[in-house]
Amino acid sequence: MKHRMVGLAVLLVTVLPGVASAAADIAMHRDPGCGCCEKWAVQVHHQFGRKVQISDDANRAAFQRRIGVPAQFASCHTAIIDGMAFEGHVPIADMKRVLAQHPKGVRGLAVAGMPLGSPGMEMPGAKAQPFDVIAFAPAGQRVYARHGG
Repeated sequence: MKHRMVGLAVLLVTVLPGVASAAADIAMHRDPGCGCCEKWAVQVHHQFGRKVQISDDANRAAFQRRIGVPAQFASCHTAIIDGMAFEGHVPIADMKRVLAQHPKGVRGLAVAGMPLGSPGMEMPGAKAQPFDVIAFAPAGQRVYARHGG
C-alpha cells in the first residue's frame, strides 16, 4: 500500500506539475539505516527549504526500476523532487539546475556508488574523488556534470 501511495504521488507530480507546490515535501527512499543518506537529506532540506521524508526501503531496487533509474547507477538512496528522480549523492546545485531546465525526456540525475567528497560523503582530511552526474532518460544516459579531478 505504501508503494502504491508513493507511485501515485510521483504520477501526480509528474502529470500535474502545476498542482505540486514549491513547498511539497521531498520523498527519499534509502537502504535501511544508511547514515550518509541522512547527511545528504540534511543538506537538501537546508538548500530547498522543504521537509525530506526518509523511508527505509528494503526493496529499493523495485522502486528504482519503477521510476526508471538505470541499475548501473544505483546508490544508497533515491529521492523524488517535483517529479524528477535523484539517485545517490547528487550535488544540490546540479539538482536545482535540472529542475529549473527540465530537459526534454530526462527523468532524473544519478551519482553511482558513494564517492568521497560528494554531498553527504564529505570526510575531513580525505581527498574527494572525482565523479560524474548522469542524466538518465528512456532514450539513454549522458554526463550532465563532472565534479573533482
